[in-house]
Amino acid sequence: MTDPLALALSQLTPVLEALGIRYAVVGSLASSAHGVYRATADGDLLAVLAPGQAVRLAKALGRSWYADAEMIEHALCNRRSFNLIHIPTAQKIDIFPATSDFHATQIERVNLIPVFPGDQQMLFRVSSPEDVLLAKLQWFREGGGVSDKQWSDITGLLATNQDLDFDYINSWAARLRVEDLLDRALAEVASDSSDAG
Repeated sequence: MTDPLALALSQLTPVLEALGIRYAVVGSLASSAHGVYRATADGDLLAVLAPGQAVRLAKALGRSWYADAEMIEHALCNRRSFNLIHIPTAQKIDIFPATSDFHATQIERVNLIPVFPGDQQMLFRVSSPEDVLLAKLQWFREGGGVSDKQWSDITGLLATNQDLDFDYINSWAARLRVEDLLDRALAEVASDSSDAG
């Protein structure tokens, strides 16, 4: 295992599972796992964590991790993300606490699949392609609609995943108020496809 982020993630996820903390790999790692590879400097996880679990998590991670229990507890109380740093590899993992119905659904629908190219044996709980798409639409909107990287991930997911469940996607897109962005992305992918043909 040569990828330092893969090593860090492989050290973190068994700890989460041992503590009964359900998680999903999200963000660019998840979109990469579903066919839209993009190099990333850190990893993003969505996790079912509640205030009061910070000390247990920090203790379980041990000396190989920078995990500030007070900072984690403060983040959880404020329903905000926090980061963990794997000291041997200097890799950062951002943890986003599950705080919404959509987050809960993402956790329920994870796929156990490889994340890192060249290592098909190392499997992680990864957000489904539909949920990655919806989350990225949401992040794109919340970020002011200016991130070329997020938009490229969105159109890439649509272009490379031909069997997406659009009943599910359309239902959640309406609830998350990103239908217009979804329509725009679909039109762009269709246009690119016809130009290529």
